[in-house]
Amino acid sequence: MPRSSNTPSAKGGPVTLAMVARRAGVSSQTVSNALNSPGMLRPETLERVRRVIDEMGYRPSRAAQTLRSGSSKLIGYGIQPTPPGTAGAVMDRFLHALSEAADEAGYRILLFASPTGGPSLEGYEELLAQHEVDGFVLSGTERGDPRQAWLAQRGVPFVGFGRMWSGRPVGDWVDVDGASGTDAAVEHLVALGHRKIAFLGWGRGTSGAGDDRAEGWSRAMRRHGLPTRGRRAQSVNEIDVARAAVKPLLDGGATAVVAASDMLALGCYQTLRERGAVPGRDVAVVGFDDSPTAEILSPALTSVAQPLEDVGRECVRLLLARIAAPEAPPERLLLKPSLIVRDSATASPSAGA
Repeated sequence: MPRSSNTPSAKGGPVTLAMVARRAGVSSQTVSNALNSPGMLRPETLERVRRVIDEMGYRPSRAAQTLRSGSSKLIGYGIQPTPPGTAGAVMDRFLHALSEAADEAGYRILLFASPTGGPSLEGYEELLAQHEVDGFVLSGTERGDPRQAWLAQRGVPFVGFGRMWSGRPVGDWVDVDGASGTDAAVEHLVALGHRKIAFLGWGRGTSGAGDDRAEGWSRAMRRHGLPTRGRRAQSVNEIDVARAAVKPLLDGGATAVVAASDMLALGCYQTLRERGAVPGRDVAVVGFDDSPTAEILSPALTSVAQPLEDVGRECVRLLLARIAAPEAPPERLLLKPSLIVRDSATASPSAGA
């Protein structure tokens, strides 16, 4: 008989399905039907059994449910170590949102280690061989990512947090419209009176998300007839590298810098202070990700916030829809971020620079 793994009976042992049946005055099969096929029972019987289940705190074991339904109610998620100097808290927020949404749907997230160095199939093959998951959520999607095509060829449900960026689109995904975020940052700075707005991003072609954020800046600058030549610098997502990369932009007279991440923005802060300048007063700074660092910096950093709670919910929704309807057309969602304005970008250039 299925047993509860965490709810003790009055005698100290776990509450079993048979114990529920005895108290409700029905058979064990009737209790099973109340849990798995409630439409088979008369309304009054179903109500009585459910009331006893609640009173006794009975929870059927996951192993028994898996045997009956063929579903583990587990969603696989490969988690990578956070490289030094990066804003790992952003992905922590996404994982929390994903776990919460999965829990509400009756699922659990099964974490497994993914190697550093970019997306790979390591871990996915092992889990599928053991039949331990119903599907996967992918993150860290990049150009040349082998996972989507590999899973699709095997008929394994998956959803990506992030676009594929190259090749033939495969599967469902949810992503954040980074271009609209940096576009909004430029619009805000232009409204303050800035015209020399620089962009500090990652190297061209090294990151789909990075190129997307750069495109939003470039698009907004063109729309306002503002020059971009000599206004863009590239860095890896490390503070020390960003400190050096932003110097030519400041030497060129930039009155505002839009950064592709809060980590890059922090490098900009440090370079400004080395020069005796004040972020927000002498040069406006805008980051991306709205990490915990943004609020504790002085002055507080204006940043583009990703709607990670919405991303988590939509990832779970799309994955469960794919599990239910494997042949349905793919669904792809692009969610808009929001600009969180703080002291680092509230002054006009005439106020300081």
